[in-house]
Amino acid sequence: QVQLVESGGGSVEAGGSLRLSCAASGLTYHTYCLGWFRQAPGKGREGIATISRASDRTYYADSMTGRFTISQDNAANTLYLQMNSLEPEDTAMYYCAARSRPGCTVVDGGLYDIWGQGTQVTVSS
Repeated sequence: QVQLVESGGGSVEAGGSLRLSCAASGLTYHTYCLGWFRQAPGKGREGIATISRASDRTYYADSMTGRFTISQDNAANTLYLQMNSLEPEDTAMYYCAARSRPGCTVVDGGLYDIWGQGTQVTVSS
């Protein structure tokens, strides 16, 4: 059973950086993709980026290129999200998720079936 645990969230001033981590356990060869998503209060879930576990290829939502970088350490079973030049609009709960079917190119949380509990990121102006 795949379990995901996010960490690294916190409060930061605008312009700052944070690195989120997602510790994964129970991953199998059926876990094809990992991804980062977020949800701000009163808003819908938003895709950030996904990564193929096998090829390491990354995919980003159009609005997320440039300031966010997804990466993984397969040996440590850990997913990362480096976030730079943070803005107050980035304030949200950030979630990592896993997809048990192939195809990582679409950054859509509806395609992901296993979720962590989230880590809060708050950016002050």
